[in-house]
Amino acid sequence: MAEIRPFAGWRYNQQLVQEIDQLTSPLFDVVSTKQRAALYQRTFNSIHLSVPQEHNPAHAAKERLAQWKSNKILVQDKLPAIYVYYQYFSLPGSDRNYCRKGFICNIRIHDYNEKVILRHESTMPFSVKDRLDLLHETQLNVSPTHGLYTDPSMEIEQYLDDSMKAPLYESEDYQGVRDVFAVIHDVNIIRRIQEIIRDKQIILADGHHRYGGSLEYMYQCKKNNLNHSGEEPYNFHMMFLTNTEADDLRILPTHRVVDDLEGFSEEWLLHQLEPYFYIKPVENAPDVNEIILGKMWAFGLLVGDNAYKIRLKPERISDITWNFPDQIKELDLTVMHYFIFEKILGIPGPKQVNARNITFQRNFTECLQAVTKGEAQFALITKDISIETVKKVCYSGYTMPQKSTYFYPKVISGFVFSSIDKNEFYTNFDSSFQ
Repeated sequence: MAEIRPFAGWRYNQQLVQEIDQLTSPLFDVVSTKQRAALYQRTFNSIHLSVPQEHNPAHAAKERLAQWKSNKILVQDKLPAIYVYYQYFSLPGSDRNYCRKGFICNIRIHDYNEKVILRHESTMPFSVKDRLDLLHETQLNVSPTHGLYTDPSMEIEQYLDDSMKAPLYESEDYQGVRDVFAVIHDVNIIRRIQEIIRDKQIILADGHHRYGGSLEYMYQCKKNNLNHSGEEPYNFHMMFLTNTEADDLRILPTHRVVDDLEGFSEEWLLHQLEPYFYIKPVENAPDVNEIILGKMWAFGLLVGDNAYKIRLKPERISDITWNFPDQIKELDLTVMHYFIFEKILGIPGPKQVNARNITFQRNFTECLQAVTKGEAQFALITKDISIETVKKVCYSGYTMPQKSTYFYPKVISGFVFSSIDKNEFYTNFDSSFQ
């Protein structure tokens, strides 16, 4: 099943680490235009590797990485390690303090049909290619994907807690989350963690595009390597692993914002929705995201200056012709993407991953502002998804529509980088972990 390995990471040198807050950055697919502009002003910020601003970004990242290595901006650790990563956070409306505990390692890449790495979302091809190009040029995993394993014994957390007695550094990120980073070098502990993970399936929580880029790169390298053994660096990918049983996983809703539809009007949209949905006006638009809570197949609709609760008519659920099992057809997001995006907007399911007039927004207020200011034609407000739903989808072998989940908090780029360069990947201690 899942095979994980420690690695000798590349990290910022000790002098720069004193200002680690100035070096970290959001993941490539969540960093906003405003955040990019600010981070680009910081000479050594990790965004220059993860989301370069140049015309040829992958090549620019390659040249910059070589320069940073040469100038000792980044230095490779001498020993292979598992890197421990804790995120302390809270949520609006709650006085509870959370701590998501996990660790960063290399993991063997598997095709999805091998049922070792399980996905729950579809991906967008242009984003996969973007990550593939970056990996090909830099030979570097710039930020870890987020994977989930299930272990009720919680044994690994004991080892992680011990390492946190001597953290390498701490920072507060753009989310207001306190990130703490530590390291495990102990061979016996690492071996034990490997044993625990070995019989697990890993669910991809976040980073489907980054993992997809690594998977495609492995295919390309394997095809061109007549002596492929399975031990080459391109067979591995950097991943942050957390336990589904830890009660520190939070999945926030991701709303859909739609623009640039020809001939669009509020009257037209409501008329198109009427055969499929019950439509109820909501007097106070900011209440719509609470009104839909706990209601199956219910969504908020923001259009013009108005807000509505729309709910699928139960007899319509059997209209879905997509080749999904019933448990997938009955998901809220399947209902939304089938009836609204395919039936009403005329965007077939397979083409929705490339539909540039559909964007994704986690922040409800920004959805509301975009619609009321006329920057978007309408927004669909969704509910959050449980980890049990994610598991159900993964084990079924099917996927949900793209951007179905928003695991919070997001992992941060810049704490550690994993090289798949053959001159940097191997250490003298690797035989101890294989």
